[in-house]
Amino acid sequence: MIELFFVTGQILAIFFVSAGYAIIKISFGNTMDFTFIFQILILIMSVVIHEVSHGYAALFLGDKTAEYQGRLSLNPLKHLDLFGSVLVPAMSYFLGGFIIGWAKPVPFNPYNLRNQKWGEAIVAVAGPLSNIFIALAFGLSLRFFGSAFPASFIAIVGYIVLINIILAVFNLVPIPPLDGSKILFSLLPLHSRARGFLEQNGLILAFLFIFFLWQYIQPIVFVIFRLIVGLH
Repeated sequence: MIELFFVTGQILAIFFVSAGYAIIKISFGNTMDFTFIFQILILIMSVVIHEVSHGYAALFLGDKTAEYQGRLSLNPLKHLDLFGSVLVPAMSYFLGGFIIGWAKPVPFNPYNLRNQKWGEAIVAVAGPLSNIFIALAFGLSLRFFGSAFPASFIAIVGYIVLINIILAVFNLVPIPPLDGSKILFSLLPLHSRARGFLEQNGLILAFLFIFFLWQYIQPIVFVIFRLIVGLH
């Protein structure tokens, strides 16, 4: 029996639009009225790159499951879920001022990975690393060449940087089904009590983290944002 695992890098992917908008306004001025559609588009493309990175990491390690299922594509339609990627984000934005949603998880077979000890962790960390790379690429261009761009473009780039930092930090939290849990599990014994507890209660713990603990992590995101783009 072939057991398929899913890299759930974007399940419960979260972007606090109201707070993000505030820091963009403070940093670059109120020069552009960002719409919900624009914010969703940035989030969608960041999610897609995140998921494709999982698939390519698994392929690099010898598993072709994502390739066989057509998931190594930047076409958003291959990854988006109508309920989790459209309806839930829209409802959370208009009702609560933030976006929460998910994409279809990328499947992979851990038994096909050449590195059995660290393979799952490598596949998992590939997603957040892709978001960090995007944040650094756009953020450093803003830091060193921002004066050459119009204010509206600077604000757009600022949003791209901020969203990708949030995705990376959030997904590295070691709570299932987030990517950080795969990294943690690679360090724990297979049948450890802590692993069993997290696997059984991961979804509940993830929601508790979002609504009660994320507010304490959010300032770290803004510090990282300011460090990358060079704001003081």
